[in-house]
Amino acid sequence: MRNSPTLAARLNRGDTTVGVLSTIIHPNLIEVYGSLDIDFVWVDLEHGGPNPYDAERVENLARAADVSDIELILRLPTTEPALIRKVLDTGVRNVLLPRVETRAEVQRSVEAAHFTYNDDVGDRGLAGVRANSWGKEMDNYIGRSDREVQVGVMIENKRALSNLDGILTVDDLAFAFIGPWDLSHSLGHPLEESHDSVQDAIEEVEDACATADVPTMGFVNGNEDAVEKAGSGYQLLVVGSDVDALRSGISKRAADAVHGVKGSE
Repeated sequence: MRNSPTLAARLNRGDTTVGVLSTIIHPNLIEVYGSLDIDFVWVDLEHGGPNPYDAERVENLARAADVSDIELILRLPTTEPALIRKVLDTGVRNVLLPRVETRAEVQRSVEAAHFTYNDDVGDRGLAGVRANSWGKEMDNYIGRSDREVQVGVMIENKRALSNLDGILTVDDLAFAFIGPWDLSHSLGHPLEESHDSVQDAIEEVEDACATADVPTMGFVNGNEDAVEKAGSGYQLLVVGSDVDALRSGISKRAADAVHGVKGSE
């Protein structure tokens, strides 16, 4: 089971964390990531992977993360409160919500993840589930869950930009990911991350997160970029994806092998 501090604890004390995006989703791979010197695995259930309502599949991912001492961040396909509650019951502590647009939407989602919210009753439901050892740990479950569960959002369209201040001031919002591809598409410059309007939007989100004291999550490209982003408030650094690593690693090995074979002829 988990020995390291939770992701919530690390972000609360100001740590910078490092993780990887996983689109090839299997418990065995989660265990592989746990053997590496990284802090979290961002699992994409928006664009692929198993049905997030399939609790048995999600529980197996959570078990793999627990035994290998690594945190999961599950990117869900929707902000629907019922899905958020179901995923958290599996023992996953961190969810990332895509394509958010309004403060009301985000507040509804964050409230669904908490038993107590703004000194009132939240919108989380109680049951004997894996997250509380099937009812064995009910005595301290509510307080522990409210401390450890985190809801992050993806800022990736023009409407989110126009409602940015409201979104980022939702109580107990844990972190915000800046989605460069979808953001560039929404701004009319698909995949042109270096376009002035896209860079301006990214800087706007970075500044707003800093003002609201919301940790920022984003991709990094090498050591220099990681140092720069960590210095500007990024606490969740994504170093790449499994698909990219496979493509680059295998293609290089294949090219080396071909070169070696042809060179020996």
